[in-house]
Amino acid sequence: MSRRNRKQGATAAASATGDRTRVILYSICAVLAVAGLADATYLTASHLSGETVTCLASTRCSEVLTSKYATVGGVPLALVGAIGYFTVFAAATLAAFGMEKARRVLTIMIGVMFVGTLWLLYLQAFVIKAYCDYCLLSAAITFALAGIIIITPPRK
Repeated sequence: MSRRNRKQGATAAASATGDRTRVILYSICAVLAVAGLADATYLTASHLSGETVTCLASTRCSEVLTSKYATVGGVPLALVGAIGYFTVFAAATLAAFGMEKARRVLTIMIGVMFVGTLWLLYLQAFVIKAYCDYCLLSAAITFALAGIIIITPPRK
């Protein structure tokens, strides 16, 4: 085997490994997005039905969920989150199959969600001065998604 053929073989193997890693990481993103979608859907349904959400770790959860920050123009913020998580799920699934546009949508969407999450955590900590278990779960999922996108190897 010539030197050139060995080099091409090594490059192909590295490319295949990178592709496999991307598929795994995008699949993990899709699974995390489903968990976030379930969380946001539960909060949206509770908000729209007027039910009180029971939190386990926080005793002041309802203060967050009924605050003026829980809606944007009359739309529950949890519904915005559900749409975001659904978009991440769809984009991650398509990115796992190699669609470059989906990868870009996924990266942008997670970036927007990350910045939004930072804002909402600020509101909980310094304005409302109360925390919501479900909101913190959503924040953890968004942080995990951002971390995965950061470590995902670029396509060559």
